[in-house]
Amino acid sequence: MNESTELTALRVKANAGTAGAQFYLGVAYALGQGVPQDDAQAVAWCRKAVEQGFVAAQVHLGLRYATGQGVPQDDVQAVALYRKAADQGHADAQFLLGTKYADGQGVTQDDALAVLWYRKAAEQGNARGQRNFGDAYANGNGVPQDDVEAVEWYRKAGEQGDAGAQSFLGKMYCLGRGVPQDFAQAVLWYRKAAEQGDAVDQSKLAAMYALGKGVPQDYVEAHKWFTLAAARASAEDQQQFADFPADTAAFMTPQQLADAQKMAREWLAAFEQRGGK
Repeated sequence: MNESTELTALRVKANAGTAGAQFYLGVAYALGQGVPQDDAQAVAWCRKAVEQGFVAAQVHLGLRYATGQGVPQDDVQAVALYRKAADQGHADAQFLLGTKYADGQGVTQDDALAVLWYRKAAEQGNARGQRNFGDAYANGNGVPQDDVEAVEWYRKAGEQGDAGAQSFLGKMYCLGRGVPQDFAQAVLWYRKAAEQGDAVDQSKLAAMYALGKGVPQDYVEAHKWFTLAAARASAEDQQQFADFPADTAAFMTPQQLADAQKMAREWLAAFEQRGGK
């Protein structure tokens, strides 16, 4: 494979010791862009950038240690690298370091320190940090339990498109936790997560249509979303979701059933065309 002019120039800079060039050359090897995919080369170049304190390289190499991609899996190393980047204010690293404290991976489990790092990430606008900070308030992990605070942070993350936060916000409206109970708002947030392909939220949205909560009762829409949920469910949820479409079909005419199935196929085709998985 012949290198492009741009990649050759990048390699020259990397060999000259430019940290950013070293990192991006490592990324090229990681993705196989312009060079054969090679995790060993990706790690080697990324490590050179790490040694110069390049923040993005610290996060990238930390993720590799966390997952064991191209290096032996090592949570202690992952934490050390996340911390270097987090201390420099990198929001994703702060979030990732928080998850390690929450799960006790590579460090002693500590909810208070998890929250500390989630807060830092959240206050920088990091959607995953905002969602996990909301979780901490919703469950009282590392902070006093506070549904109002949970809703505030879920909303911040949900408005940025975080499907998990959208789901939790729908649940809070459905149960009246931290906000007045409002099924229409629950449907609004479940729909946002469902449109991103989340099977659990597709089933929740379907249930709202089946029961007529927050929307007019509509078995066609319910069947459509139950069908999508069953098709997209994880292996452990497959059995649970498998019977849902049949439950609504009992209340539908053959034409309604055909319409619902057609709508589900069209949604799935459009979703995949948008790059959804």
